[in-house]
Amino acid sequence: MLQLREKQKARRIYGVLEAQFVNYYKEAARRKGITGETLLQLLETRLDNVVYRAGLARSRSQARQLVRHSHVQVNGKKVNIPSYSVRAGDVIQVKEKSRSNLHVHESIQLQTGRPTPGWMELNAGEAKATITQLPTRDQVEVPIQEQLIVELYSK
Repeated sequence: MLQLREKQKARRIYGVLEAQFVNYYKEAARRKGITGETLLQLLETRLDNVVYRAGLARSRSQARQLVRHSHVQVNGKKVNIPSYSVRAGDVIQVKEKSRSNLHVHESIQLQTGRPTPGWMELNAGEAKATITQLPTRDQVEVPIQEQLIVELYSK
C-alpha cells in the first residue's frame, strides 16, 4: 500500500499517466545503474520538468502548456512534446516572440530568488537554460522514496 502511494505521488508530481510511468520504469530497469535513481533521472529530464526547474514556468502544468504550444526550443529547434528527454549539453530556450508572454515574464521575474538546480545553468535574461550534466539523486529535490516504487514493480 505504501509502495503504491509512493508511485502515485511520483506520477502526480511529474504529471505523467500510468502507461507513461510504466514505460519510464521499464526503461530505467533496462539501463545500467540503480533502477530507482535512473527512474528519477528519466522523469527529471522530461522537457516540461526542465522548463519548470529552470523557472521559465511557475508549475509543471504551465511548463507543459508552454511546450505544447511551441513556445520552447531545444538547441534552436521547435519541440512541442512535453515528454521529450533532454540530454547533457542541450540548450532549452523560450522563443524570442514568446518571451513577452505575461506568464513567462512573471515566471522569470519570480525565478530570480529561486535556486537553480546544480545540473543546469540559467540565463534568465535570455530565458535560456543549459543542461550541464544529467541530474544525480542528490540533485533531485523531490520527496520520493524511489526504492518503494522499484519494490512495487518488482513483485
